[in-house]
Amino acid sequence: MAFEKGLAESEKAYNQLHEVSSLFAKIVREDFLSTWQWWFGLALFIIPWIVWFKFRKKDSSGRLLLGGLLTILISLSLDLAALSLGLWSYPMVIIPLAPFLFLPYHFSLAPVAVMFALQIKPKVNPLLKGIIFASIAAFGGMNFFNAIDFYNPKKWSTLYDFIIFFTIYYAAYLVTKMESYTKLG
Repeated sequence: MAFEKGLAESEKAYNQLHEVSSLFAKIVREDFLSTWQWWFGLALFIIPWIVWFKFRKKDSSGRLLLGGLLTILISLSLDLAALSLGLWSYPMVIIPLAPFLFLPYHFSLAPVAVMFALQIKPKVNPLLKGIIFASIAAFGGMNFFNAIDFYNPKKWSTLYDFIIFFTIYYAAYLVTKMESYTKLG
């Protein structure tokens, strides 16, 4: 009996989620689409990849992309957890398919920034590079996005963002340094 009740409640919650998603789509269409902020957010989705394809270290593209993919997975996982706990929110919606997430951050800004950081001065101590990267991303980037209303940290400390960015950078660094890559065939 409890299982069937849970299924019914789950379906009710999905219907409410659909209503909320429809409301976000309406907000994007009627309120955000004609603003510079929306177009800036869209540019943040596209331009970093164009720049990366032009300036990437071509002989390391595979390793860098692996680091970028890990960045996407970690940032999405942490973001989904934090959003579900109400720790922060993204008032500016760029793509209403996932209105709770700031997709340009997850699928463009974060992975491209990490990949560039990995390829620039590769001989520098990775802990130092991680600290520099995390400082710029947390204290510069997140405060900038808060100032232009793309991000609402609520009571979340920028120091926590620093720790997250450091962890993401260092995890990507470690995966790009693995020596166990061999051809499959």
